[in-house]
Amino acid sequence: MSDFALRAPVPVLYGERPQKPKKPLDEQAARLFSPLKLLGAELRAKRLARIVPRVEALNEEMRTLSDEALRARARKIGQTLRRDGDFSMDTVAPAFAVTREISGRLSGRRHYGVQMIGAYAMLRGNLAQMATGEGKTLTAALAAATAALAGVPIHVVTVNDYLAKRDAELTEPIYRFLGFSVGVVVSGQKTEERQAAYACDITYCTNKELTFDYLRDRIVLGQRGSNLQLKLEATEREKARTSELRLRGLHFAIVDEADSVLVDEARTPLVISREEKGQVSAETATQALMLAADLVEGTDYHLNAEQRRVQLTAQGRDRVEEFARDRGAEWRGVVVREELARQALSALLLFHKGEQYLVRENKVQIVDEHTGRVMPDRAWSDGLHQIIEVKEGCKPSARRETIARMTYQRFFRRYRRLAGMTGTGRHVAAEFWSVYRLPVVQVPTHRPRQRIDLVDRVLLNDETKWRLVIERVAALNAKGVPILLGTRSVASALTASERLTAVGLDHEIVSAAQDSTEAAVVARAGERGAITVATNMAGRGTDIHVADEIEVLGGLHVIMVERHEARRIDDQLAGRSGRQGQKGCFQAILSLDDPILDFALSQSMRKLCRLAPARLGEMPARLLLRHAQKRAERIHARMRRDLLKSDENQIKTLAFTGRAE
Repeated sequence: MSDFALRAPVPVLYGERPQKPKKPLDEQAARLFSPLKLLGAELRAKRLARIVPRVEALNEEMRTLSDEALRARARKIGQTLRRDGDFSMDTVAPAFAVTREISGRLSGRRHYGVQMIGAYAMLRGNLAQMATGEGKTLTAALAAATAALAGVPIHVVTVNDYLAKRDAELTEPIYRFLGFSVGVVVSGQKTEERQAAYACDITYCTNKELTFDYLRDRIVLGQRGSNLQLKLEATEREKARTSELRLRGLHFAIVDEADSVLVDEARTPLVISREEKGQVSAETATQALMLAADLVEGTDYHLNAEQRRVQLTAQGRDRVEEFARDRGAEWRGVVVREELARQALSALLLFHKGEQYLVRENKVQIVDEHTGRVMPDRAWSDGLHQIIEVKEGCKPSARRETIARMTYQRFFRRYRRLAGMTGTGRHVAAEFWSVYRLPVVQVPTHRPRQRIDLVDRVLLNDETKWRLVIERVAALNAKGVPILLGTRSVASALTASERLTAVGLDHEIVSAAQDSTEAAVVARAGERGAITVATNMAGRGTDIHVADEIEVLGGLHVIMVERHEARRIDDQLAGRSGRQGQKGCFQAILSLDDPILDFALSQSMRKLCRLAPARLGEMPARLLLRHAQKRAERIHARMRRDLLKSDENQIKTLAFTGRAE
């Protein structure tokens, strides 16, 4: 803990924002006014930019101070911040000046203007949109150090274990100089290690570990978790429940890659489960798959690819009933057998190896479709996971029973202060405001952008697309230009690797497992003649270093071979090139076989559209793919709204029993 001041008795043992009941018109008002928040993004940045000259004015004074005098000055600033109770410009500017000077002395990295704007935006409760490569790690450190000076416990939330460790190690010297403790929470830690990390002044953690630790705390607290009850319990019992808690509350979260954490991940509820006694046996799963293979689309069931949902028709339910007559006990109940049929249809039609999951060591492991990363600790519910295991020839695991459930939306809204950073917040600014009350601030770039975005190419089919991709890669490679080939799925990455190998082009493929090895591969993607194949967000947060000799060749060339389900993710991939004002190039080479078109057109319409490029050029095809992407974005936004609404309705339904989680 910090040595900045003698700490008064903690007024709240487990601090978080109280949940106020929503008024009838709250949601409508938020959705009505949220687009207006986007219009003021640049104006808010200009207003916040006034912090920069104030900090610059203190530079000379800070440079003349010795290390000990700098620490003493920081202590005094901390007292002012705690007394002020808010992050006004007058109190924040000296804190930034001190932290900036410390960073410069320890590492030679002094925060520049746009980082100060981003940090101040976060302290004021905004989401800072900063271009890729603008130094978000140091920006977060500036905000976190200032908040810690004010006595506020900080959670810096990142998207994976590697980034949590890396960012903590990079910024820890600054915090240690100021007298603050730094903790890191990653997967595989014991409860005692987590408690010690969360007890630090500043804790770096991943969104998954943080949210599940909070859910485990809610299980410990149950319905009797008020501040007064916890304090009374601490005086009456030898071992109070507070000793079992991992966190000490939700005070201030700075969310890195906020679009990934607060938007993309928000489609999936957080669930803690335990094994059930009953399970889907291998025999039952095999029978369900046999039944599903015999059912006819349009006659026995309807497939909604947009919402990834299967619905049985009346004739389909009759066929399921007939199939179940001579089967075992698991087929007797009407609801159970129809659910088995639906899940088996989903396993065959909607879930494919290399896209939604991988098979490793005879186990089915879910792949995050947004990041391409394996999530070994997750399983699909209602028997789906077991049916997919049997489909892939694996031994079915035990079914799971939910004991705690929560959405990302409801969790992050419980922080007393919430802020974040992202490179692509503009496209979902309305959702950030309506759900989290986070206005987006458009932070300018430190240097003018030089990346060249070439016109998208759209070919008739995958074969012609891959032919053009390989030709383009070979031509660039012959000149020594480094290439990053971005794919949407693991399966597509493997296809790219096979085609490159077939023509003798040496390359590296980034696996779905996020670790320091992956980051090292991505970091080398800017070397002369390098060819790197990676899923959409592989190595996200890792700098790709481009030497001066590569700048002469035009910088890193990024080629995207599939549209993603959100334009933000396309922009993230494009942003790997041309960072910090460097030269670079980006181009999408696509085809009318792109999976994104499943969201927009029927199979017959897609066949008809293949005639358009030959007669009208590629423009109609480009518009068609963009239309499909926008449709996918709307569908996913609706899914997130529906999940949040369902979560809120569950709170009302279970209000008489205590908290819904």
